[in-house]
Amino acid sequence: MTQSKRGLIRRSCGTLFLLFLIVAGTIILLRRFQAPMQQNEGFVFGTTYHIRYKSPTDLHDRIRSVLDQVDASLSLFNKQSTLSKINRGETDKADVMVEEVLRLALRISEETGGAFDVTVAPLVNAWGFGTEEQTTLSDAHIDSLRQFVGYRNLSLSGRTVSKSDKRVQIDCGAIAKGYAVDKVAQLLRENQVENFMIEIGGEIVVSGKNDEGESWHIGIEQPDTTNVGGALQEVVEMTDRAVATSGNYHNYYVRDGKRVSHTISPQTGRPIVHDLLSATVVAPTCAEADAYATACMVMGAEKSRAFFKNHPKLSAYFILAGNDGYVTEKIN
Repeated sequence: MTQSKRGLIRRSCGTLFLLFLIVAGTIILLRRFQAPMQQNEGFVFGTTYHIRYKSPTDLHDRIRSVLDQVDASLSLFNKQSTLSKINRGETDKADVMVEEVLRLALRISEETGGAFDVTVAPLVNAWGFGTEEQTTLSDAHIDSLRQFVGYRNLSLSGRTVSKSDKRVQIDCGAIAKGYAVDKVAQLLRENQVENFMIEIGGEIVVSGKNDEGESWHIGIEQPDTTNVGGALQEVVEMTDRAVATSGNYHNYYVRDGKRVSHTISPQTGRPIVHDLLSATVVAPTCAEADAYATACMVMGAEKSRAFFKNHPKLSAYFILAGNDGYVTEKIN
């Protein structure tokens, strides 16, 4: 065979290989574009989840595996979780998830001046919103618990968790659901899923487009003191963002004729009382949105407004009690 013929064969093979890559890439893109919108739902962390994503493959088994990992790491209702064992003093070693969440939590605690605080567990439990039953609390009892509350009582060195006192307890309930949403979003992206909506107990991450090829529409619930819910105060259009809402109109009980809110101030040790009924925060990650929304409910509207002025990458929707009903206020 002459050298010119060999060269022609090489060029032909190269052209065929290039055509193969183009055709294969086109097929992959077409499959992704034409992929059905999968829908998964279930029950986790004491609440429901709903997930929609455009994919040729149903990934529910892998999603459940991620959620189970978060539960085994961060749930206080799972007595064998890593966090439960740390609280009982059986270990001081965090796993990867506990380490990630605690580092983020400590950063946000510092930023919010302690309004967000994962060491508030003794107070949350004492008021009947954690793992313990409701009790009658005296001022002396509250003060005795406050000495073990404060994020500065907690530190991390690598994955070693240090507490100033063994009675310091960690409760990641105000950040763990958002973190779980982020981990599911990570799984979907690793599987080349671009269009999705993940919702766990009201904490949400959206990416790409919805079924109609539009940005996702996220409803902000109207505060409902009857605890029935359903009506929307606002509908927000967004994509590639995370959103979380914290409010005082669902999780509460009545004692001596007064509503006792589940949001406990780490500074006073008592349920918060102000005109901010709910705070919805939009952030890059759902764990951040979750934590900042809780911090807003502790700080109240005025301090939260000042906080967001210094954090332009975040935005929020406040619903406040007005003279003639509810008032919505958009921040940033």
